[in-house]
Amino acid sequence: MSTAPPLALVTAGGRRVGAAICAALARAGWRLAIHGRTDATPEPALAAVLAETGATWAGFTADLCDPAAVDSLWRDVCAWGGVPSLLVNNAALFTNDTPATATAESIRRHQAINCEAPVRLTQLLWQHTPDAARACSICLLDQRIAQPNADQFSYTLSKLALAGAVRVLARSLAPRLRVNAVAPGLTLPTDDYTADQMQRLRADMPLETLPDPAAIASAVLWLASADQVTNQTLYVDAGAHMQYYARDFMFMETDGPTPA
Repeated sequence: MSTAPPLALVTAGGRRVGAAICAALARAGWRLAIHGRTDATPEPALAAVLAETGATWAGFTADLCDPAAVDSLWRDVCAWGGVPSLLVNNAALFTNDTPATATAESIRRHQAINCEAPVRLTQLLWQHTPDAARACSICLLDQRIAQPNADQFSYTLSKLALAGAVRVLARSLAPRLRVNAVAPGLTLPTDDYTADQMQRLRADMPLETLPDPAAIASAVLWLASADQVTNQTLYVDAGAHMQYYARDFMFMETDGPTPA
C-alpha cells in the first residue's frame, strides 16, 4: 500500500511569493493546501507547475483576521488531506503608517493576521501531530526586524512580535515541532516602485542584487527538510539586514523628494 506524499499548508499560497513557495514544494513532491483570503485560485505560473507535476492540491479561503475562520481553515484542511506535516505562514497585511499615525484598529488587524494567526496555526499543528511524528512550521518575517525604522509601524510591530513567537514556540513545542523563519528583503515590486528606482535599490544592497521569489522558496524548502534545525531565521535579503535604512525601501531612491 503506497503512502500519500506529505501535506503542506501554505497561507496566501496562490500568488506572488506564496506561489513560488507552492511551486517549489510541488516540484519536491508535496501535496498542497493553498490558502487565500477570498480566492485561492493559483496564479498562472503556479497553475502550470501544478499541472506539470501532477501535484495533489486544494484551495481554501479564510480571513485570518477572524480567529474562528483560522480554526475553520485548519479543520477544513485536515478533513481534506489529513494533518499537514508542514505549515508555511506566508500571509501578511501590509499598510503604511507611523508611530504617530497608527490606530488601535490598524495595530490590532496587523497583529491578528501577521502574528496571532501564524501562532494559532502552529499551535494546531503541534496539537494534531502525533507524539512520535515530527512536523515543521515556517514563518515569513521581514529583513526589517533586524534594524527596524518607523515606516509601516503596525506591520513592523507585528513582524517583531512574530519573530519573538518563533523563538518561544521553537523551544516550547520541541521535539514534535520545529519552528523556523525566513526573513525576505525587497523581492517583488508593487506599483509604488519605478523600474529606475528598483535598479538604484539593487545597487544599494550589500550584494548589489535583490532576492527573487525562487530564492525565498529555496530557503523554505531547505528548512522543511532540515530535520535538525529549529529556532533559526534565514535572511534572504541580499544582505539588507546588515544595514540600517532610515526609510522603507518604497521611499528610497525615488525620482522626487523623499516623503517626510
